[in-house]
Amino acid sequence: MPTPDEQIFPHATGFAASTVELHQAPQDLTFYAGWFCPFVQRSWICLEEKGIPYQYKEVNPYKKEKEFLALNPKGLVPALEYQGRALYESLIICEFLDDAYPDHKPSMLPEDPYQKAYARIWIDFIGKSVLPNFMRLMQAQTEDKRDEARKELHAAMQTFAAEAKGPYFLGEQFSLVDAAIVPWILRDYILHDHRGYHVRRSVRNGSGMRSRLRSGRAWSRRKAWVITIALMLNVANFFCSTQDADKYEEIYGRYLRDEAQSEAAKAIRAGKPIP
Repeated sequence: MPTPDEQIFPHATGFAASTVELHQAPQDLTFYAGWFCPFVQRSWICLEEKGIPYQYKEVNPYKKEKEFLALNPKGLVPALEYQGRALYESLIICEFLDDAYPDHKPSMLPEDPYQKAYARIWIDFIGKSVLPNFMRLMQAQTEDKRDEARKELHAAMQTFAAEAKGPYFLGEQFSLVDAAIVPWILRDYILHDHRGYHVRRSVRNGSGMRSRLRSGRAWSRRKAWVITIALMLNVANFFCSTQDADKYEEIYGRYLRDEAQSEAAKAIRAGKPIP
């Protein structure tokens, strides 16, 4: 019998469906995606931001179909096929797009070696400190666990936002640091509605660090980044189908009940890093 996750709504909706429709013709690059997946949306935003031609193919990663496993043995989205060769992992895909399509701008990582390394430090911070606490808060079933996750997520977001140069995280140019976090900020309404926590409001208002950040240049940079995130979400909304919130509610209801069987949900449940 199929699991509830296997019966997920089968395709993108709204504006995202329009974007998918524009990318059905065969190309050198085929993008295998699940419309609902924030990791997919990282790579999808980069593809669109760079204007790279691609063919979009929808995949239900919970079904672990043989044809898709031949491309990605993990059975996870996103994945891509480029000139007959496969790649997977969202951030690796984004870096590959820079290398394989150098004439398609903007670059997702800075050219300067130091700035590139600095960007990777904060991308790593997102993966180790922001996303796990976001997921823990969503899946927590007791108030004690929720309080703990709220505090950890709040602290992580404050640390991250304090480093924003503005208007984007690294300064004047949209980068992979921004793309790495936007899909989760896009979902903060779920935490607001069901867990009493609002990521964007937390970053805007602060706590503990407020007096330091509001004094002088640090607060100005932080405020600029918050405003830019709001603008970036308008772009992300186009690709990520957020207007069909009922479809997201069906998916994330399983996370809120701690019933989801995604690899990320199982890792959080087991106290392990998100794969």
